[in-house]
Amino acid sequence: MALGLRRGTVTAVAESRERLLRLEVDGIACIAYPRLTGEVEVGDDVLVNEQARLLELGSGGFDVLYANLTRGLGLPPEDGAHVMALPYTPGQVAVCYKEESAGVAASLGGMPVVLCTVHSQVAPACAGLAGARVAYVQVQGGALPVSLSDTVRLLRERGLAEIACAVAPCLDGEAQFVNAAAAFAWAKAQDYDAVVCSVGPGIVGTGSRLGHGALALADAANVAAALGGWPVLAVRTSEVELRERHRGVSHHTQAVLELALAEVTVPGDADGDGWEQACVGLPLSHMGRGPGEEPAFFRAAYAAGAAARRGRG
Repeated sequence: MALGLRRGTVTAVAESRERLLRLEVDGIACIAYPRLTGEVEVGDDVLVNEQARLLELGSGGFDVLYANLTRGLGLPPEDGAHVMALPYTPGQVAVCYKEESAGVAASLGGMPVVLCTVHSQVAPACAGLAGARVAYVQVQGGALPVSLSDTVRLLRERGLAEIACAVAPCLDGEAQFVNAAAAFAWAKAQDYDAVVCSVGPGIVGTGSRLGHGALALADAANVAAALGGWPVLAVRTSEVELRERHRGVSHHTQAVLELALAEVTVPGDADGDGWEQACVGLPLSHMGRGPGEEPAFFRAAYAAGAAARRGRG
């Protein structure tokens, strides 16, 4: 279990955003998180993690910048940060946790928490909540950096999500929390109408009944209900999926419902009415398939948001 690192030179900066850079290192695609590694410029001497790309994994296709040897050494911690994210790992970093400085509600008071077991459900779920103040909360089970998601960035720009939160071990959100309970209770205290809770892009999966990142949403459902919230599950379904375990209602959805101790609402088909118009202009892609190929998938995700919006009155 070794890190797959290589040393290289930044040969291009293809895209620069506040929290995400898309680069080329020795001509090979690479991403960087400048809040973690510092700024990056062409010609910089860097270390990149190439393991996922070499293994041709779903999280591969590009390298991840690990350290900038030119301008990323000796970087100061975030002001006031004294708790470590990713503690006792080579990538540990001090961050400020929101619950240290802001109050949290004692109860969610029925606030809906829409649960997405794959990141491609997030956009249609948020579209279903259009008009509500929505906090996006990312939990473990997929990519850990919130800043990787172009979808979340667009939802923020479109006003379909007002803030993007990271629950440890996720990081690099606009607000960082130790656990989902704190994130949900903070959102309620800040008068958000609803939470959309999801794993990040690139869900972890072993092909087994319990060995997948979607089960983080069973934990989220239990936490939401224990705090007096209303968990609503976006059903993962497909009419064209070749893998039997994901054809029809996915085994991920079934596992979440089986392991959730709380009562979880599953929206009805009618809740999905109007999804196509509501989702115009949003990035709809699931396993490389768009809404024309996977209408049932996107309809079901939209239905979760729409049911939550109607249920809150």
